[in-house]
Amino acid sequence: MNSTNLPLTPTKLFNGYLSVVVKYFLLTLLLLTHTTHSMAQVTEIPQDIAQLFPSATRVDPQQESPPVIAVYQLNQLLGYVFQSDDITNFPGFSGDSINLLIGITPQGMINGIKVLNHHEPIFIHGMGEQPMLDFIDQYIGHSIKERFIIGGKKTPSSDVTQFDGITRATVSVLVIHDTIIASALKVARDKLEGFTPSTPFVVRPDYFAEMNFEQLVEQGFISRWTIDSSQLYQLPDEAQSEAEQYIQENKTFVDFYIVPLSIPIVGINLLGETEFARLNDNLKSGEHAIMMLNQGSYSFIGKDFIPQTVPSRIRAEQDQLPIELKDIDFYSFQSPYFAQSMPNYDDIQVFSIKAQSGFELNRTFNFHLDLPYAVNHLSRKSVTFSQPFSLPAQIFEKVEHNDSHQQQPLWMKIWSDKTLDISILVIYLGLIITIFVKQKTLTAKFKQFRTIRLGCLLITLFFVGFYLQGQLSVTNIYTLLLSLVNGFKIEFFLLDPVIFILWLLVFITLFIWGRGIFCGWLCPFGAMQELMGLVAEKLRIRQFRAIATYHPYLRNVKYFILVLLVFVAFYSLELAESLAEIEPFKTSITLHFIREIPFTVYAIALLLLSLKIHKVYCRYICPLGAGLAILGKFPLFKLITRKQECGNPCQLCRSKKCQIDAINIDGSINYQECIQCLECVVTIQNPDICVVSKYQKKGKRRGQISTKSI
Repeated sequence: MNSTNLPLTPTKLFNGYLSVVVKYFLLTLLLLTHTTHSMAQVTEIPQDIAQLFPSATRVDPQQESPPVIAVYQLNQLLGYVFQSDDITNFPGFSGDSINLLIGITPQGMINGIKVLNHHEPIFIHGMGEQPMLDFIDQYIGHSIKERFIIGGKKTPSSDVTQFDGITRATVSVLVIHDTIIASALKVARDKLEGFTPSTPFVVRPDYFAEMNFEQLVEQGFISRWTIDSSQLYQLPDEAQSEAEQYIQENKTFVDFYIVPLSIPIVGINLLGETEFARLNDNLKSGEHAIMMLNQGSYSFIGKDFIPQTVPSRIRAEQDQLPIELKDIDFYSFQSPYFAQSMPNYDDIQVFSIKAQSGFELNRTFNFHLDLPYAVNHLSRKSVTFSQPFSLPAQIFEKVEHNDSHQQQPLWMKIWSDKTLDISILVIYLGLIITIFVKQKTLTAKFKQFRTIRLGCLLITLFFVGFYLQGQLSVTNIYTLLLSLVNGFKIEFFLLDPVIFILWLLVFITLFIWGRGIFCGWLCPFGAMQELMGLVAEKLRIRQFRAIATYHPYLRNVKYFILVLLVFVAFYSLELAESLAEIEPFKTSITLHFIREIPFTVYAIALLLLSLKIHKVYCRYICPLGAGLAILGKFPLFKLITRKQECGNPCQLCRSKKCQIDAINIDGSINYQECIQCLECVVTIQNPDICVVSKYQKKGKRRGQISTKSI
């Protein structure tokens, strides 16, 4: 009997209902447990990580190597979060690193960045943090595979991502860029697919054999790319019609030679050593040269091609990343020369492949040739032909992979970019040193010297100060002291070439001539105050000299400020940076008085006060001047000329000429306070000004008259 025909008893019916209820109960319990567990994980996600990955539901414990945290939405990996300080260490302008919390996706996209800690003075007490945050936000949504350029002119290149920089925070911006990219790449290479770097290869320098053109083609050093007419029949009708316009009798539609000209075995054989050397002179470090010869009907360049640009028809790529081919205009001024016979060609061009992340000459890369055609009067499309290219493996040798040598140090990049500025600065500093050495000769003609002095003040203010941002600060002093305590690294101080050069000159000359070469000639804010004094002189605003009575006591104030700042710096760098706002340099020189009202009022008040009290800030407040005064108290050479009568009886220079009050009552120079404006030297060198010389002249005249009368 078939069991399916048995009638349902109440017992069986009850058991069936019970079984269904139990299954639904267990399923509901499982779902509730899973949901409760997920919700519990959501509440455990740190707020900073939730900001970078808002859809995250759980995170793993931090891994050890590298120290990253995996972030998930249920069981789907959203990405990794890490602190840049755990991966890299790039010291900023303050001497400390800029610690960032960075989130990247499994595809290598930057999902978010949060600033955790920094001590960059320009952002803390200068222009504020918003410009820094705006700069960092530019990276979000970009892949770390992209090639980034900070600032500069806009470029049409498709393989470059260009971000706006921050004009008055160049060093800090470059440090932030290196911190983001270097740390993200290190994590990506360890955790993400497609980022593991292959072992680098370089062309063997000793690999060479004499070969003719045909042998280089046979051995695979030169590639020939042909497309005949039969392959065109596979194209759409419109594309075929377009191609037929280019077909010439007895010529293949596409017939190119791809010649890696910068490889010695190819370049030397074809060009000869002299022409090969000329080629290398036209290439930048890390660039490769590809020469293309055209024998076919359809060229790799169009009629509208402009030398030194990127061709519109031919392009290259590797790992689906674009490789820019740019013409180097190698044959503009010299006709092609070859050391051996070459095949006939209609077009010849030499393109460069820039050194960029991801491109490796030892691996296959592809060339693409576009044939544009009109679908109708309003629409155009293109057909793309592709050709892989690879070089024989035997010309390469394997080298050890070392991240530390992959990139040029940041300080070297900065110095290279500022070569012109550095050169002009060095020339100007040479001029200042010449003025000090030749001061007796130059001060003999006081009008010409005062013109030179005025010119130097203007150059210092506008070129060294406003343009180069070469204003030294007391923060440099306690940053150096902290560096000596915590471990000195010269690379940090090389990040700002202008500041480094100025400090190097100041440190050397302190022991030769005292503090005067900086305080009197190279301090932008000091120059601004002195120019205010010249304005007061023109406006006939009388300088307030009664303060000279209290001068010996007031000038000690700056030493007290210096000691206070140094002690505070060892306790709290952040607090010391705040107290360093007693310097008006950042407000006036760095930010051009565009700042919060209290800072701007303070700086302007000091300048206005300089109309009545000559260089009041330099004399009584400046902690930087105090530091330099201590080190330059006993210079090796005391070049300022004095006469026996100076101080006894003559007090002209002390009472009227030396507005900084650095001449003692006995006529000697207080080099600890002297800024060496050389006004007293001008006085002594000019008999029409110097009182002693005038009396000596009168004495001689009286003697001559007495002699004649006898």
